[in-house]
Amino acid sequence: MLTKKQLDLLEFIHKRVQRDGVPPSFDEMKDALDLRSKSGIHRLITALEERGFIRRLAHRARALEIIKLPESMGGDMIGESGGFTPRVIEGDRPEAAQPANAQPVAPVHALELPVMGRIAAGVPIEAIAHASHNVAVPGDMIAGPGQHYALEVKGDSMIEAGINDGDVVVIRETSTADNGDIVVALVDDQEATLKKFYRRGNAIALEAANPAYETRVLPEDQVKVQGRLVGLIRTY
Repeated sequence: MLTKKQLDLLEFIHKRVQRDGVPPSFDEMKDALDLRSKSGIHRLITALEERGFIRRLAHRARALEIIKLPESMGGDMIGESGGFTPRVIEGDRPEAAQPANAQPVAPVHALELPVMGRIAAGVPIEAIAHASHNVAVPGDMIAGPGQHYALEVKGDSMIEAGINDGDVVVIRETSTADNGDIVVALVDDQEATLKKFYRRGNAIALEAANPAYETRVLPEDQVKVQGRLVGLIRTY
């Protein structure tokens, strides 16, 4: 059996949940039942919980689960299985409207790529070596045909292109590039560097994205394109 106040509170919560999808606040419950303080509401909720009509969920602000309703409130809310179907409603946490351009969240398909050592974004360093370890990258970063690999960036000459020292760049293997592409270039079969690629007649310009570094212009037979930048991974 429920007291009148307990029944009034349960009915008030139920009606608000049916109308708004969320339970009323403790202040609204207090005002609706004409109580002087919220401590009275706490006592009523505790009594309803002890009698099995509602359940409070731990670690969730004012989350109430309605377990059952008395017959006087139409306690025939039953599911297909024949039992009462509870609803979990979290107070003060209505479902937010989705932004106009929001996209559904989809599982991320990750692939393992070998990290082939360091690549200079500054003064060229030694050529690409053997793989040292693997790194997981999102599958949609693997764009276009051909093999892919990763390199750790050393230096700051590409900082204005958003490539910082310590970043990992994802490279698609290719021997050709268009003007403006960011490429891995092998100089004299000895030095590998990450730069913007430009063809100037019979020469190749390797341009930094940092005014502190000069553009290197080399005969085309001294520069071999090893790959083109298709992605970047940064760890904070």
